[in-house]
Amino acid sequence: MDSIPRINISALASEDLPARQAVAQQIGQACRGTGFFAITGHGVPAACMAGAFAAAHALFALPAAAKRDLAIARHGHNRGYVGLGVEALDETTAPDLKEAYNLIWTDEAERPPNIWPPIAGWRAPAQAYFDAVLAVGQRLHRAFALDLGLPETFFDDKLDRPQAALRLLHYPVRFGTDAPAGQAGAGAHTDYGNVTLLATDGVAGLQVRRRDGQWIDAPAVPGGFICNIGDCLMRWSNDVYVSTPHRVLAPMQERYSIAFFLDPNPEALVSAIPSCVPAGEAPRHAPVTAAAYLQQRFAATYAR
Repeated sequence: MDSIPRINISALASEDLPARQAVAQQIGQACRGTGFFAITGHGVPAACMAGAFAAAHALFALPAAAKRDLAIARHGHNRGYVGLGVEALDETTAPDLKEAYNLIWTDEAERPPNIWPPIAGWRAPAQAYFDAVLAVGQRLHRAFALDLGLPETFFDDKLDRPQAALRLLHYPVRFGTDAPAGQAGAGAHTDYGNVTLLATDGVAGLQVRRRDGQWIDAPAVPGGFICNIGDCLMRWSNDVYVSTPHRVLAPMQERYSIAFFLDPNPEALVSAIPSCVPAGEAPRHAPVTAAAYLQQRFAATYAR
């Protein structure tokens, strides 16, 4: 596939099984092709999305010293602020020209709490958006299950304590066309988990690599999400679903986006789905817990 399909997923919330199956089939076709698809009809209110972007603007406008006080390097557990040049998603090139802020799913009993910035009224819209997009991601997994010949609720108990992360992203204008060779807003990479739901402010930059190696621009989807399959779900599907490399170009103008990464419960066993393994063949990957798999991927990104 050489394009990113747009899919209205409103039927996934209906009681009509054939309608849900029809949407699941469209999603499955995209997951086997580019590994990317855009969704509308997801049910997240526009005001909720606007509140999250307002929270991002307020966060990244904090003084540098205040952001350093919130840094992951200080607090750990993948929670808090990531400064410019800290990450290199493409481990072979220069660090990324972006800053980020991570919020993680937590029950605040079994997992460490999030780091909340000292901005009045900031937590409520960020948490509301997190909860709303989590529900969309869980609904998408029911579509994946239908498409892969599984019970529709197969993923439900594997996503009720997820390793889910909301990542606010800011790409300030630094170099534009004069960016150092090999340096990008976000280097070419695949995502680590199951599925990513990305909302953008409409500023271009995200590119997806086709099977022939050509990079194509991701479309703008006002009020919608660009979704992509991650490495963990590709592994789970025995490589039937495809996790596709993508990147963000060095920013020509200031850009904000919000990525939601929905990854399985830590103890979930990622083992090849039987319907994805051809008769007489062995699975391509050994079973592994989601926690062990994701930990090894994060270790490589933050190694520098």
